[in-house]
Amino acid sequence: MLNSIYSILFTGTLFFLMAACADRKAETETELPHSLQPDSEIERVIVGAEILIDRHLEELSDQRIGLVMNPTARIGDVHVLDSLLVLDVNITALFAPEHGFRGEAGAGELIEDGIDQESGLPVFSLYGETRKPTPEMLDHVDLLIFDMQDVGARFYTYIATLGLVIEAAAEAGVPVWVLDRPNPIGGNYVSGWMMEDEFQSFVGPYPIPIAHGLTMGEIAKMMIGERWIDFDNAPDLKIIEMEGWNRDMRWYRTGLNWVPPSPNLPTFSHAYLYLGTVFFEGTTLSEGRGTANPFLTMGDPSTNLSDDDLERLRAISSNLRIDEVEFTPVSIPGVAPTPKHQDVVCFGIQADITGFDFDPVLAGLDMFVTVVRATADYETRSFLYRLTGSREIDKLLSGEMEVNDLNFQLDDYLEQRKPYLLYD
Repeated sequence: MLNSIYSILFTGTLFFLMAACADRKAETETELPHSLQPDSEIERVIVGAEILIDRHLEELSDQRIGLVMNPTARIGDVHVLDSLLVLDVNITALFAPEHGFRGEAGAGELIEDGIDQESGLPVFSLYGETRKPTPEMLDHVDLLIFDMQDVGARFYTYIATLGLVIEAAAEAGVPVWVLDRPNPIGGNYVSGWMMEDEFQSFVGPYPIPIAHGLTMGEIAKMMIGERWIDFDNAPDLKIIEMEGWNRDMRWYRTGLNWVPPSPNLPTFSHAYLYLGTVFFEGTTLSEGRGTANPFLTMGDPSTNLSDDDLERLRAISSNLRIDEVEFTPVSIPGVAPTPKHQDVVCFGIQADITGFDFDPVLAGLDMFVTVVRATADYETRSFLYRLTGSREIDKLLSGEMEVNDLNFQLDDYLEQRKPYLLYD
């Protein structure tokens, strides 16, 4: 693993940093169920940021570099910003997506322009008054480098930020380099409704399914090739590809440490089920924010699950243990400052993942439908349709259709995405 890169920040010795780029072994993340822990070290995926440092540093000479990043832009435990500064790369501006450049903000909290306290560099918000870099922001840079760990979900806002960055950069004649990272759910897992045009939003920017099966580099290529973003001049896009990742690989096989891509996805287990339990966010029921296990804990003060409900939930998968639970959401600054039903006892379920051999979208929909139907006093919000991308969710909630009846009809999408795939 690139553990020796940490030393460079203290010793200032270039030798250790470059030598670390060749070390490709790492222990997998410790939060995994014991049954999925490998017996020995596994070959670690080499992410785009490492390839950048190893092979492309000379191309950054004499350029003013802007970084569009968040806390997941790391090599080992070291932020890519810190690594580049040690190597005397001329970083002139930082751009902050949802949750902030250093990850200091909760979901939906607006980010303000400011100064990065650790580096002294200016930070321009892409999740405040504007979500697209302005010409004035781009006056500070000759090249933008984008590096963020996605979770593989259409409604995760980093892909919307990526599209707006590429649009603005094309208008300004600024190249964009995307440092690629794994899709943690895997590149062959595709599931969920395709987004319908009427529900296009910042949490549904492109006509793709809920689980799209693309890396950031691949979706950048696809949004340009399919003209999902607006531009007159062709964007100058370069993808710094990974090494050692394949489409069958879920996160726990990458050998990489999990860095929370947002405060409420502290482990890969949370991120995995999030693809299906996020729909609670589109209702007045709690999705578990304000607890230790957001998106694994769901319910409401008026939820009353029957024995049949619990039996149904426990039959979803042998890789899921689902228990009835009482929980009280509390305010957690920077994570869940004002959760639903704050300081009120809720009743519902808690899921524990013991293995990942199940469909998280369908499993989450099963949980969602069962818990909502067992809740006497609730409301759905228009946000639910922006998450699902379709009104078909109404048929599940009404009982007109069951989850087992779903057919998302994704063959056309799978064919459409083929020209943009970078990995086997």
